[in-house]
Amino acid sequence: MRTLLSIAARSAWNRRLTLSLVALCIALATGLLLTLERLRADVRASFAQSVSGTDLIVGARTGPVQLMLYAVFRVGGATNNITMASARALAEHRAVAWTVPIALGDSHRGRPVLGTTPAYFERFRYGDRQPLQLAEGRAFAGTLDGLYEAVIGAEVARSLGYRTGQRITLAHGAGGMPGSEHADKPFTVVGVLARTGTPVDRTVHVSLQALEAIHLDWAGGAPLPGMSVPADQARKFDLEPQQVTAVLVGLKSRAAVFVVQRWVAQYEAEPLLAVLPGVALDELWDVLGVGERALQAMSGLVAVVSLASLVAVVLAGLNERRRELAVLRAVGAGPRHVLGLLTIEALLVTLAGSVIGAAVSFAAVALAGPWVQTQFGITLQGGAPSAAQALLWGAVVLAGMLAGLIPGLRAYRLSLADGLSPRS
Repeated sequence: MRTLLSIAARSAWNRRLTLSLVALCIALATGLLLTLERLRADVRASFAQSVSGTDLIVGARTGPVQLMLYAVFRVGGATNNITMASARALAEHRAVAWTVPIALGDSHRGRPVLGTTPAYFERFRYGDRQPLQLAEGRAFAGTLDGLYEAVIGAEVARSLGYRTGQRITLAHGAGGMPGSEHADKPFTVVGVLARTGTPVDRTVHVSLQALEAIHLDWAGGAPLPGMSVPADQARKFDLEPQQVTAVLVGLKSRAAVFVVQRWVAQYEAEPLLAVLPGVALDELWDVLGVGERALQAMSGLVAVVSLASLVAVVLAGLNERRRELAVLRAVGAGPRHVLGLLTIEALLVTLAGSVIGAAVSFAAVALAGPWVQTQFGITLQGGAPSAAQALLWGAVVLAGMLAGLIPGLRAYRLSLADGLSPRS
């Protein structure tokens, strides 16, 4: 076996230019397979860990997936808000233990701004019911004295270089348009949250009263001509919000979840929708699953084409190697040795390509991780390969070895005389 391995390695080295191209194709296919599997697993994990401990999310009547997207993942926007009167009525329901209203719509340098109450930092959970932790500073006070205070996520602090004491300004909507900045009412960063691996990391948190204050001299999404309310004077106005985007709800008992959901659906003052985060996440993943399966099928097809090219290259070179194989037969190698030789060559090429592909995949995940976290709030896990990745890698190697059997069987049938006879 050692002799066959040595001969196969030397033979492959003599044809290194051609086989290196095949190995490169296999590397690309393997890298694509492993990277897509890592993305699939990490996206699913990030979605599942984005919110926990919240029994219901209540918002204006829309689709459950759309409500989850903007309320939890800060993607898209609400078609409508809900009144604070409805939020208070929900909080007074006998089965409700706590509620946390949230308001979205503004941004800071492309990062979403979330208006909420100090209870958000106590009630919100992620992952396995993990509470939010402050890596630096404190939560905003939620009072008029601390009106212009902000708490930023870990990714906002890292990417923009912010620390406590930093002065920042918010922008109306997505920002970027002339006059969209609320430059007359700057905020002070009073806290930086510890990393969670969820959309919280790329969010700027302020109080609901602060959002009301910066919009006192705005109407219809634009500043009112000739009207300007100074930051200090804003405290003299009634800053209690009239509307919010959604409400996070915790129940006294999980058994009451469908009772409250039905109460929300039958609420007469305005059309509302209550979704169970777990159920909505499953629906969201079903939507994304179509694209996931399509990408997996495409990467699998690339792998098949790469292995087919390996078979084609070995078969194409078989005629040129007939004399070489016949000489091996003449010095005592049997048909099984010839079969084993070509199979080992294919295995070596596949191993080389798959190892390179795995290295490229892990490097790509490590390099792209911070950017993906910043843009999409999804944490890509580096380090050791997952069980699914190991199975995929093993499947590629096994398929490469099996592909080597095809030219091997062809060589097995070649007779000794066929290889040693002079060519006409």
